Amino acid sequence: MSLFELEKTLSFDEYIATFDAERVAKVHGFVDWLAQYQGGLVHNPWGEVNPDLEIVTDGFDAAQVRRDNLVAYLLPRLGRAKVFVVAEAVGYQGGRFSGIAITCERMLLDKHKTIRAKDVTPIRLERTSSPTSSLLKGTQQKDGFNEPTDTVVWSAIVEKGIDPYDTLLWNIFPFHPHKEDNPLTNRTPTDREQQLGWEYTKRLLDLHIELGGVEPLVLAVGQKSADTMGKIWIVCYWVAPPCKRRC
Repeated sequence: MSLFELEKTLSFDEYIATFDAERVAKVHGFVDWLAQYQGGLVHNPWGEVNPDLEIVTDGFDAAQVRRDNLVAYLLPRLGRAKVFVVAEAVGYQGGRFSGIAITCERMLLDKHKTIRAKDVTPIRLERTSSPTSSLLKGTQQKDGFNEPTDTVVWSAIVEKGIDPYDTLLWNIFPFHPHKEDNPLTNRTPTDREQQLGWEYTKRLLDLHIELGGVEPLVLAVGQKSADTMGKIWIVCYWVAPPCKRRC
């Protein structure tokens, strides 16, 4: 049995137990900090649940599932990744339901056309969008959400032969800004939200260094992300977004 096949049989708790306890505590602390944020016309994937859109059953906490998904994603990358790809904000078809930046549910469920679940984490993660919500389209109910921008970014990583565990995906505003009375939309984050988001991005970069990483190459997806990081004097490169959607 391969290491990947072995890890596929592990539960989340068993998987994180394979990492150093101090590393796990620091990553959990960062994700718990993310979960505390609240803002107007903003959904916090790790701290809030919308029962009209998400799975609501006994023993299932969608926000907790997304926290676990993000922890499982960050643990093998922080301290290792050579490249940080930073987009503008979480989008409703991507990180809003997966809990991972620039990553959609179909990737987690191994239902994506080109990206395999093993590229995201060695263990299978869970979806949180409701397969019975009338607000979701039929394919979204059946297979979870799919995000075109996520597909383009992940495909570029895989097609270039880059180890996906050497790349960490993030958003400069790590939450989901949406339009009023319509949670399944994307809104451009305000300048204030972008500056606030930088505090989370800076902490993530600092944590990467704390865990033994070297200063990564930072690639910005979208002008907003590039402008915000440029003002802080971080060296980055602007990668034009393939569509108007967020990630």
